[in-house]
Amino acid sequence: MKLYISADMEGITGLPDESFVKSNMHNYERSRKIMTEEINCVIVAALKNGCTEVLVNDSHSKMNNILIEHLHPEAKLITGDVKPFSMMEGLDSTFDGAMFIGYHARAGQFGVMSHTMIHAVRTMYINDHEIGEMGFNAYLAGFYDVPVLAVTGDDQAAQEAEALIPNVTAVAVKNTISRSSVYSLTPTKANEVLSARINDAMEQRHYVQALIPPKQPVLRIEFANYGQAEWANLMPGTYIEPNSTIVTFKAKDILEAYQAMLVMTELAMNTRFS
Repeated sequence: MKLYISADMEGITGLPDESFVKSNMHNYERSRKIMTEEINCVIVAALKNGCTEVLVNDSHSKMNNILIEHLHPEAKLITGDVKPFSMMEGLDSTFDGAMFIGYHARAGQFGVMSHTMIHAVRTMYINDHEIGEMGFNAYLAGFYDVPVLAVTGDDQAAQEAEALIPNVTAVAVKNTISRSSVYSLTPTKANEVLSARINDAMEQRHYVQALIPPKQPVLRIEFANYGQAEWANLMPGTYIEPNSTIVTFKAKDILEAYQAMLVMTELAMNTRFS
């Protein structure tokens, strides 16, 4: 069995705010160690339950957070920025399942460090269905008929996963107090819980269906201000909806929609304030 792991950082145990997830801030190096240990816990549980190959895709910020020298030796790692499919780079139809580790709630929602890709995004839609990173990534997995077996993160990410993916194993390692404070398990206890729940996910994997994306999806991204929408609209094939900051793109499939989202959000970050 081949397993794909997309690993974000905001949903990792004990991390409450941006000082833990930005590389230029004082808590970041601690977070890298906790993140790597948490991923190792998931890998060990998967290997004990029949998994024969594990690919981990570092999916946070510049995507070079995981300490490869401490990563489980049986895993392979995709690390570094500028990847054609970002948080889902390396996934294809040869995988039997995917897991999203350290995930967070979508933009505008109650949850620890909740957001969708960049802070300029208010929300995203696929065919008028509101989604975040988790939903978009699950759709991409579904394009390859790969089910998302487990999602770990804060309690709000777990609730989002359960609403999105029937029969998914959703594991909350911390509960939201506010967007920048948490009630958390310790890493040691969280790893005990994760070991048991990933075991459950592996045993129950046949009950989870891939989240099949719509054909020819319409991507709509609502930005925080009009300048960001103007930048995103520089991508060919997009238009700004009247009297709004929503930029729309009609895609041929979910792969094109995903890459359009990456381009639009990167362009939007060029907005400057004086």
